[in-house]
Amino acid sequence: MGYVTVSAKIPRKLKELLDKYGIKPGPVIRRALEEEVKKRVLSELEEKAKRISKRLSHISDEEVVSIIREDRERR
Repeated sequence: MGYVTVSAKIPRKLKELLDKYGIKPGPVIRRALEEEVKKRVLSELEEKAKRISKRLSHISDEEVVSIIREDRERR
């Protein structure tokens, strides 16, 4: 896996506090970015699921059961 470097400007006071408490910013930033990306991906998937649900809402339960049975019988 390749890596790239990202940077961020933070207030000097915050940097001093990071140093004081021995906090390494890399892992904290990485976790925060991963969490934010995860939230955005899930949000996007929820929107897609809603759109698909609306498009498929006209199909009755009986029709779904029938399609599943037909598919199983073909196997």
